[in-house]
Amino acid sequence: MSSRLTTDFWVSAYLNRLRLANIPAFVTSKGDPTAGVVMIKLNTLDGQAVVYQRSFDPMSGERAWIVLSKGDERQVDEAITKQLSFDPDLWVIEVEDKSGRHLLDQEGLT
Repeated sequence: MSSRLTTDFWVSAYLNRLRLANIPAFVTSKGDPTAGVVMIKLNTLDGQAVVYQRSFDPMSGERAWIVLSKGDERQVDEAITKQLSFDPDLWVIEVEDKSGRHLLDQEGLT
């Protein structure tokens, strides 16, 4: 049996990593503190955005961040709103970085 971090602990650690890299980020939807799903919206501050969700690959047993929606920020926000409509436990974190940095590819964040 493997132990898992609670969602609020993971979110706090992620926000701290972003802060240390001088990347602004905000929790825009706070879900279940123990086991809520997390989505990361990357806003590049040019009208474009990408939203990532964590996925599980049953073949490899690995977790990976995949793109749920990408393009015009309004369309990305609509995709997030749709997800929130059927998952009230969902966490949404908005990362704002012109360079497109989100740190999701760093060790420990998958």
